[in-house]
Parts: sequence; C-alpha cells; structure tokens
Amino acid sequence: MHGPILTYVTFLPLLGVLPILFIPQKSEEGKGVIRWIAFVTSILVFLVSLRLYAAFDPGQAGFQFVEHKPWIESFGISYFLGMDGLSFWLIMLTTFLTPITILSTWSAVTKRVKEFMVAILVLETAMLGTFVALDLFLFYVFWELMLIPMYLIIGVWGGERRIYAAVKFFLYTAVGSLLMLVCIIGLVYFHRAETGTLTFNLLELYGTHLPRFYELAFFAAFAFAFAIKVPMFPLHTWLPDAHVEAPTAGSVILAGILLKMGTYGFLRFAMPLFPEGSAFFAPLIITLSVIGIIYGALVAMVQPDIKKLVAYSSVSHLGYCMLGLYVLSRQGVEGSILQMINHGISTGALFLLVGVIYERRHTRLIKEYGGIARVMPAYATIFLIVTLSSIGFPTTNGFIGEFLILLGAFKVNKAAAVLAATGVILGAVYMLWMVQRVFYGEVTNPKNESLKDLTCREFLYLLPLVGLIFWIGLYPNFFLDKMHVSVDKFIHQVKVEQGPAYAGTCPAARHSGAAGSGHSIEKSGELGE
Repeated sequence: MHGPILTYVTFLPLLGVLPILFIPQKSEEGKGVIRWIAFVTSILVFLVSLRLYAAFDPGQAGFQFVEHKPWIESFGISYFLGMDGLSFWLIMLTTFLTPITILSTWSAVTKRVKEFMVAILVLETAMLGTFVALDLFLFYVFWELMLIPMYLIIGVWGGERRIYAAVKFFLYTAVGSLLMLVCIIGLVYFHRAETGTLTFNLLELYGTHLPRFYELAFFAAFAFAFAIKVPMFPLHTWLPDAHVEAPTAGSVILAGILLKMGTYGFLRFAMPLFPEGSAFFAPLIITLSVIGIIYGALVAMVQPDIKKLVAYSSVSHLGYCMLGLYVLSRQGVEGSILQMINHGISTGALFLLVGVIYERRHTRLIKEYGGIARVMPAYATIFLIVTLSSIGFPTTNGFIGEFLILLGAFKVNKAAAVLAATGVILGAVYMLWMVQRVFYGEVTNPKNESLKDLTCREFLYLLPLVGLIFWIGLYPNFFLDKMHVSVDKFIHQVKVEQGPAYAGTCPAARHSGAAGSGHSIEKSGELGE
C-alpha cells in the first residue's frame, strides 16, 4: 500500500499557495520570501513524485497508485486517479520543470510576484491532475482549470500584445474544450443506453459501442480539442503569439508541458475511446502531421525573432509526436512519448536561454546580436548543446525520439517517413543558421561587448536540463523500459477495437493485479481478451 500518493503529488502545490496569500509583497524582502516558498514547494512536489518512480512497476500494464472514491454518485462521477507507463514520464517532467521555471523568474518577474507564483503553483496542480485523472468529468475540470492561470500569466506578465495573445489562446482552447464536453456527455449517454449504468469512469467507457456516425463525430470533436492544444497544422496560429508575448516562464511551461496535453489526450482518450473513428481519420492526421513538420521548419527558417523561431520549431517537433502515435507500432508510440519528454527538455531549455539574453539586452531580434560567444562562452556552449539536442544530433535525447518515430513510420507508411525525415534536415538548417548569426563572427554591436556570462543561478537551472539531454541520448532504455507493456496494451486495445483485420498484430498486454490491491487496476475484458 502506498497511500494516496497521487493526491499528494497533485495537490501539494496548493499547500504552497496558502502561506503565499498572507505575505505582503510591498518590500523586496516580502517578494523574496514569496519566491522561496514557491520554489521550495515545487522542490517538495518533485521529491514526493520520486516516490512514484521508486514504487512504479514497469511490468504491469494496468494503472498503478489508483485512488477511486465516490464523488457525485447520482451522476456516476468519481474521484478516480491512476497512472501507467503512458503518463509516468509526463508526470515526472511536470514536477521536474516547475522548480526550474520558478528559479528562472527570480530577476525576470519583479511585479505582482505573489500573483505570479500563485498562478504557477495552481497551474502545476491542474497539469498534474490532467495526467492522472481517469474520470472524464474530473479530467475536464483539470483541463479547463489549466486555462485560467496560463491566461493570466500571458495576459498580465506578457509583452506589448499580451492581451491579444492571451485572448486568442483562451478562445482557441475553450472552443475545442466545449465541443469535447458535449461529446463526453454523448458518450456517457450511449454507454448508459448500452449497459444501464451512468458513469464517467474512463475504463468503463472504453469499448462502448457507438453508431458509426457518432463514433466519427465524437472522435472528430475530441481530436479537434486535442489538436488545438498540440497544436497541429492548421490549428497552430495561436501558438507563436502566445509564446512571443508570454514571459519566459510562461513559454517554458507552455512548450514543456501544456502542449503535451494535446498529444496525451489522443493517447489516453481519443484513440482508445473511438478506435474506429481514429482509424478513419488516421490518413488525414498523418498527412497533417507531416505538413506540420515541414511547414513549421520552413516558417521557423525565416523568423527574425529568436523566440518566434523556437515557437515555430514546436509545431514541427510536435508533428513528429503525432506521426509516431498514428503509425501504431511500438517504436512509433514509444518514440512519440519519449519525444514529448525530449521536446519539453530541449525546447524548455531554449526558451530559458532566450530569456537569459533578453534580460540582458531586452531584444530577441537575431540582427541585434553576432559574435556573443566571445563575451558569453559558457552561455554559447550550453546554447549549442541544446541546439544539437533540438535538431536530433546523435548522443542527445532528440536523436533517440526522432529515430524511433521514423523507424516506426517507415514500416507503416514509407512516404510519410521520407517526407518527415526532411524535417530533420530543415531543422538543422534553421537552428544552426540562427546559432551562426547570433554567436559567431565579430561583435558588431557595441551593446554586446559588455554582456555578462551565466550567473550561478542560471547555471543551476540549466545544467540539470543539459544532464538529461545526454542521459536520455546515451541511455534511453532507462526511460523506455517504463513504457513497454503499457504501450503494447494501448496498441493492442486500439487495433482490436478497430476490427478483426488488426487483431493479433500486437503482443497481448499482460493484465495487472486486481483493483482491490489499491496499487493497480485493469478493466476486466478491456483488451478484448
């Protein structure tokens, strides 16, 4: 028995909010205390989440650390939490990135520090809740809760066009979410008509038989909501504005974690709930993923703003994640999940590095720089390492994720794999060209001659990310081993439900222990066995 550890991890950030609310921020001392409370709270959340790593059993395909309590019984709504190999590393990424993000704001956020730290901690709870919720109503609550603090972070602490960017982000996400809510209610209705049971329990809703029209319509609505969050081409237009106007911490959280909510939504909800709809739309999604990979790279290539370049690179990188999911092979799906983690690490680090130079020069225009490797050698070295990770250089994390995705795609759709591979080349072009213009050559701008190199605090939050880049790149099995049986179960579940032609193409996933253990749970017959 491990106790309600998922509840502890999910809601512990809110405990840090309570003392912050009562501390005045009129003085620098008060602001400092607020920062330290937020940082220490986030560190505690990370340390508690390490208990998940220590107790997680990679040999179990079912959900672990399950907490299942009645909530609104008359509507079949329960407090239902659990995690498996599909969500494990996303949870760990969230608890890992949050303290790094808070540490990066020490000198960047000087106004309304209390409100900012409260927003970050509430956002962490919402993100963790989204990854562990196994009741569709509870999932939707956490999903919507994410909007509020992120909207405030962009709209209050962002750049000149922050209100426009925040409203655009909110409207895009809210429209998709409302469509998803309607279809959640529809799915519950059909399940009740079929079984006589009113429930929002995700495991019970798996395998619900829908008329073909509703299967396709419900999947399309879920996919629309998740595709906005990814974001997939052509629903990506909110992302560059949000990234450019958001403060550095907002961009790190947005790129590092929030975008993964979209890909995770496909993985946990859209594909297994509506497998026939997923199969029907698979060619379209694969096509849009490949277009996004190439389009994002080409648009990034012509950006004059470093931050906007990195923002468009996210459109390209998340295209690989979607492609990996939809080839439905172990290599593709595992590569996709690993690439979600890689993108959070590498792109999060890039936004932190852009924030470092912006704090010194208050400009992100590439033309304003040149030759700064001469005056900031440590900064330039870390920037180059992260750049190599972003373009998938061997021995870095990005290489492993992209290689697995392309390997899985080549077995299923050679044309898509070849076209997606061009994105690797284009990625190297726009990233290395940007590095060459910013860091090498002569220092032509006098304002860059006196730039200070990285401080101890900046080293402190950048070096863990650099360490992970090489750790994943050199020893990926440490991370992949946690996924194997859960990925096999997912593929088998989706393919069996898609029809007999797919049955037996994936090794049967092993069932986990009984729900009564309090540690793992598996819906009986969920995999069609």
